[in-house]
Amino acid sequence: MLFTVTKILVSAVVIGLVTELARRFPTHGGILAALPLVSVLSIFWLYVQGENAATLSKFAVGVLTGIPATVVMLAVIGIGLYYSYSMWLTIGGGLAAWLAVLTVQNYVLKLISAVVASTT
Repeated sequence: MLFTVTKILVSAVVIGLVTELARRFPTHGGILAALPLVSVLSIFWLYVQGENAATLSKFAVGVLTGIPATVVMLAVIGIGLYYSYSMWLTIGGGLAAWLAVLTVQNYVLKLISAVVASTT
């Protein structure tokens, strides 16, 4: 239980620091937020908890799989805010775009896997 609380507190401090930096220096905060902080923290915590390399590798590949959808989500949010749409509408649209890209991506990957499997 104490370890879980420690993970939450350390992670919250990192997010708080990035948010505070972004408030004062939006461009620098954005660049820092674009770093894979959550991914690195997650890998670190999984490692500390004793997960094996195969699990950490699968996690890293899963993160890579999510990057295209995340890029689209951030683009939708950035464009929506640029044109002064409401925050909630913009975030909702970004999340909907994220889900749509992930859905299409998973469908395409399954289709490719099926084609590859049928040719071997």
